[in-house]
This record gives sequence, C-alpha cells and structure tokens, in this order.
Amino acid sequence: MPQKKTPYFELRSGAVDTLHFVVKTPELETLRTELAQRFEATPEFFAGDTVAIDVRRLAGDERVAVPALAEMLAEFRMKPIGVVANTEQADWAVVAGLPRLDSQERHERRAPRAGREGREGREGREGGEGEGRAESGHAAPAPAVPEVSAIPSTIIDKPLRSGQQVYAKGDLIILDLVSYGAEVIAEGNIHIYAPLRGRALAGVKGKLDARIFCTCLEPELISIAGIYRTGEHALPPDVQGRSVQVRLVDDKLIFEPLGLK
Repeated sequence: MPQKKTPYFELRSGAVDTLHFVVKTPELETLRTELAQRFEATPEFFAGDTVAIDVRRLAGDERVAVPALAEMLAEFRMKPIGVVANTEQADWAVVAGLPRLDSQERHERRAPRAGREGREGREGREGGEGEGRAESGHAAPAPAVPEVSAIPSTIIDKPLRSGQQVYAKGDLIILDLVSYGAEVIAEGNIHIYAPLRGRALAGVKGKLDARIFCTCLEPELISIAGIYRTGEHALPPDVQGRSVQVRLVDDKLIFEPLGLK
C-alpha cells in the first residue's frame, strides 16, 4: 500500500557526524582514571556531546562492559548513542538501548603505524619534542588534495581577558593577547599572532591534523584533538615564549620553532 506524502515529517537516510570514544582497554577503572585526568582542566569540554562507543581496537579476546561504560561516559556529561563494532564483536557489544552503528572509518584503508602496539604512558601522550622521520623502501605517495572547508575562519582582533572564551567551528585567528584564564577553542586550526598565556584547544571534534600556530607560546594549557599538555610541564627553551607550531604525531604533541624573525 503506497504511503501518502505528508508535509509534517520525512524518513530519510543520512549520516550522523559524531565523536568516537575509541576503547583501547577493557579495564573500566583505568578508563575512569584517564578520563578524569584528561578533562580535569576542562570539565565542560565535551559536556552534552554525543559519542559512539568504538570497541574495534580491542583484541579478539577482550570484552568491555558496554552498559557500565555508557554510564561512566554519562558521568562525564557525554551522551552515548550507539556502538561501533566488528561483526565478531556484535554479540556482546550491542546491548539494549545502544544500537550498532556503521562508521565511515570501516571503509578506509590505513597504513599501520610503527611503535603503537604497546600501551603508551600518559607523559608520552601529553607532550614533548619530536623530530621528522623518513621512511625508506617505498616510493613516496602522491600528496593528498587538501579538503576545502566551507566554514569561514573566525577572526578576533581584541585582547581576551581572564574568564573570556571564544569558540570557532572552523579555524580561529587571534590578533591580540590571550591572557591567563582566557580560553580559545576551535574545531580547526588556531593562529595566534600575539602571546598565548591562557588555554588553546584545536581540533576539538577529533580533527587529528589540526595545528596551533603562535608567535609567543606561554600557555596554561594547549591541546589538539583531546591530547593536551598543561603549563605545569615546562616547555623546552627553544619553544618557550617563541614562535611555534604545535601538531600531533602518533598521539603526541610536537612543538616546533617557526623561525620567524
């Protein structure tokens, strides 16, 4: 029987863009400790955000208590909407109230990364200096075509005082001082053409290739895609108070002098 068209609602296929909470250990207390440490400086960072619980990184014999994990995420004010799991995980991972979700990542082919098999320490994730690396034995792949974003950049041309916060859905460009206690947040890159003394958080929706550029780096906290470093950990002399770019390499923040005169 054909259905009549109605002006009041539609049922259509679509894709939902949401954060993935990628589970790498079945130990709930370990996850709770790491969540508390990660968000102690920014407790409202993911408040109200929907997340998909992604269990595909677990080993074949590992299982996590999904209902308990969902409750834990809710304690941190995240809202689980479903589970991303392999076919062999579906029998235990898909539970009442959390349907199995498809993910675009399932169809992407990714090259394996060296040195990622063991569990990394927290200090290694939080920061440090890095060096460029070259791989041999294979021809270099063709450079990827950069994705063009339709979201315009946000430009701030006034100083940001303690307690002020700016959020940008695309890139964020700041032309004046970011004071202690101020916070600048962007889903894309952050450019600061002045001292950064407060907090800067780029790629907050999981954009791993986001970067932070600053002409005078003196931050209280700096973060890319949830990987952060606080001012309690002194920066190396060649980047403290200097022109720097910050990027992620294998879940580690890399600080590199820009060499601006």
